[in-house]
Amino acid sequence: IDLLIKDLDKELTEAQAEEKEAQADYEGMMKESAEKRAADSKALTGKGATKADVEAELQTRQEGKASSTKEHMAVMQYIASLHSECDWLLQYFDVRKEARTGEIDSIVKAKAVLSGADYSFVQTRVHRFLRGA
Repeated sequence: IDLLIKDLDKELTEAQAEEKEAQADYEGMMKESAEKRAADSKALTGKGATKADVEAELQTRQEGKASSTKEHMAVMQYIASLHSECDWLLQYFDVRKEARTGEIDSIVKAKAVLSGADYSFVQTRVHRFLRGA
């Protein structure tokens, strides 16, 4: 019976030692978990602030892009209008040149008339009164 009591005491002592060790391990694990939760919470707060900053910058850049796009469209419209004006000038350059030459010639003749020249007998057009003539 003494042997049985000694074995029982020995097993009880071992169980108590194992329980203390398990309790210490559990408390260590709980402490580490609490530290990890605190670190994760801090990281989450930091990431949330970073996300807010990035979203604000994104909003600013989107507004800047919209503004730049409007400005670009206005410049392109202005360039198109200049292009159409230049096309018109090139298209009617010869006509305008002839008109300007005619105006200069008319001014020279008017100046000559004012200076005393007589163009009353100068034939300016050919009149054909007969057929085949």
